[in-house]
Amino acid sequence: MSYKNSSLRDYNSDWSPGYPSRGGSKGLRWALLGTVSGLALGLLSLTSLDANAIKEKELSLDLPAFDEPAAALAEPVAPLTPESQTSSATVPEPTLPGTWHETKVQAGDSLARIFSRQGIPPRQLHDIIAAGGIAKKLTQIYPGQTLRMRTTDEDGLLELHYEIDALNQIRVVREESGYDAQLVVRVPERRIVQAAGSISNSLYLDAQRVNLPDKITMELAGIFGWDIDFALDMREGDRFALLYEELYLDDERIGTGNILAAEFVNNDKVHQAVRYTDDQGHTDYYDPKGRSMRKTFLRTPVDFSRISSRFSTGRKHPVLNTIRAHKGVDYAAPTGTPVKATGNGKIVLRGKKGGYGNTVIIQHGNTYSTLYAHLSRYANGLKTGSRVQQGQVIGYVGSSGLATGPHLHYEFHVNGVHRNPLTVKLPDAAPLPVKYRDQFRTASENLLAQLELAKTQAVALQGE
Repeated sequence: MSYKNSSLRDYNSDWSPGYPSRGGSKGLRWALLGTVSGLALGLLSLTSLDANAIKEKELSLDLPAFDEPAAALAEPVAPLTPESQTSSATVPEPTLPGTWHETKVQAGDSLARIFSRQGIPPRQLHDIIAAGGIAKKLTQIYPGQTLRMRTTDEDGLLELHYEIDALNQIRVVREESGYDAQLVVRVPERRIVQAAGSISNSLYLDAQRVNLPDKITMELAGIFGWDIDFALDMREGDRFALLYEELYLDDERIGTGNILAAEFVNNDKVHQAVRYTDDQGHTDYYDPKGRSMRKTFLRTPVDFSRISSRFSTGRKHPVLNTIRAHKGVDYAAPTGTPVKATGNGKIVLRGKKGGYGNTVIIQHGNTYSTLYAHLSRYANGLKTGSRVQQGQVIGYVGSSGLATGPHLHYEFHVNGVHRNPLTVKLPDAAPLPVKYRDQFRTASENLLAQLELAKTQAVALQGE
């Protein structure tokens, strides 16, 4: 052993005088460096050869693997192909800690009760609600809604998903600083659907016959409700046609959207309406000339009811059995049918009024007022002095006061004078501003053309 060590020291001393000796490995590295340099110069000289000749040569480098870096240099490197440029190893998604639990809200459930069943500490419920904002919605859960929770035995609740409806979900995630709650809104696909039919019984029944959803039927009546009294004005042979939206999520129908265009032919008079949204975000329905379908007052306060008594100055009262002017219109309807305010205004009376029984009187500015009598009960949250909007439910049909059966007695006053609600001219709402007319005309022509096609197809189907 002493012989080998002595030889290495002498080799280093003779080969690299002036440098401190580090042992035999340094001499070997210098020797390797010289060998690699020579080979590199040889490889460069090969570049002048013909390409075909290069393919025929095989270069073999037998370099001793003195250490790991030298061995790495000898390993061939695969060429970079288009496949290797675009492909990459699939990185698996990290597995979130905890276990997911799903539960449907039952009658009488609260979030506290559900957390208790899942073993989630009450303190975490307090922290979630204390976060404020959308998290407060979690205090108002309803039967049938779904809750999904990710929990661990050690940390309790880590994540919560609360499905308000098909489009809206609250997601709560635990973070270092506490719980963060966000509202996640899904945007459905909107598909345009056409429908058309004729009146043989009533709008409600005949709309069902052509598979029109109830919600769309009610909206159709609302669009034309300022011009047509659907309790009085319906005629056999009247026709309707419309374009409306159906909403889809993941190719599954989840509901209906808006009516885009509609037509109602009543007693041979054509009424058309197109939905339009201006650049300020205001949406309303207009006729093809840009006049608002909306009037200051609805023609009738009760949907799809029957007129049992008209405006008259010489009617015999059914209870008092005397000739007494009937200065309003009676709408026969089942007890509990909603009664709507026909215009915006302020309630000046909510209470009993002699033979009218339970009554609501609404003042609409200085000129107009309306009266609704024989109610079974009032809508919650309203009192004398409350402001109401057109179409807002103010009470429910009944037979209080001097009434022989459930119905609504409705009166319309102009400057304190009784006027016939069925024939009085109702003031129009403001028309579409002039600056939107050209844009509206282009949009309405397209929709009305589609509406005409729907009518044509409906006639063709009836003829088959």
